[in-house]
Amino acid sequence: MRVFVDCDPGIDDAVALAYLAARGDVEIAGVGAVFGNNSVDVTADNALRLLDLYGRPDVPVAVGADRPLVQEPRLAEHVHGGNGLGDVELPAPSGKPVRESAAELLLNLVRANPGEIDVLAVGPLTNLAIALGLEPELPRLVRRLVVMGGAVRAPGNVTSHAEANINNDPEAAEAVFAAGFDLDLVALDITMETVATPEWLARLKEVPGERAERTSAFLDFYSDFYAGLFGVRQCAMHDPLAAAVLVDPHLVTGAYEAPLRVELAGGLTRGMTVADLRPRPARDERRPARVITGVAEAEFLGRMLDALR
Repeated sequence: MRVFVDCDPGIDDAVALAYLAARGDVEIAGVGAVFGNNSVDVTADNALRLLDLYGRPDVPVAVGADRPLVQEPRLAEHVHGGNGLGDVELPAPSGKPVRESAAELLLNLVRANPGEIDVLAVGPLTNLAIALGLEPELPRLVRRLVVMGGAVRAPGNVTSHAEANINNDPEAAEAVFAAGFDLDLVALDITMETVATPEWLARLKEVPGERAERTSAFLDFYSDFYAGLFGVRQCAMHDPLAAAVLVDPHLVTGAYEAPLRVELAGGLTRGMTVADLRPRPARDERRPARVITGVAEAEFLGRMLDALR
């Protein structure tokens, strides 16, 4: 499997990269950085450092969008730390970003390998929206797209109705959902139910090696934030779960299909991910996405530990 990762590292992005990098059957064809958890210069630098840490230093990293299409960016240093990685310092990266933008790198890869590359998008969808503007055939060139984002039946995490990635660029997300990708959505509906428990985090601390040690330190910071939500020191596994859905689809135990839209105008609901959940929805020209509702959580967490050994 060949995967292009569009991300904003970010602690959970880091863990998603660890999951992919540990797989001998997965080629990370490229990484596009976007603003989100931090500014794009920081997220691109983090991507390079993380690929060094997880043993994939040759993966090309491209700098992408530094702001949303319309609104001002809203960064998340309070969740991910001042450096995006829980204030854990990693060595300076061995490489530099490529000259192409993230959108250009993606397009170069899929044009050269039509129908062979999957995309994992775990940040704001601005880079994908820009790529769509440059190449409207992108949904036919990409094999499959898995997006971590949205809150369909669950509450939002930055507003009452909106999840952070979608809320950070609603116009971009709406363009991507309308484009016709073969799309799986891994939303807060499932990621807030799939958590690294205190017991799992304790097991991670026992895993030897720098990869596990650094990742454990990232998740310590992350768990401090999530303790205020869960009441115990554990954390949601947003982005690594999306990575697992992409490369280990047998882990999915429940899903439904529905066309997706993003609310752009509502004063209280801007950024909300909207699916028509009626038993008999109206006919819709928009290609349905698959919304993930169940996963084999224990197997996923076991595979995550294996990836860090």
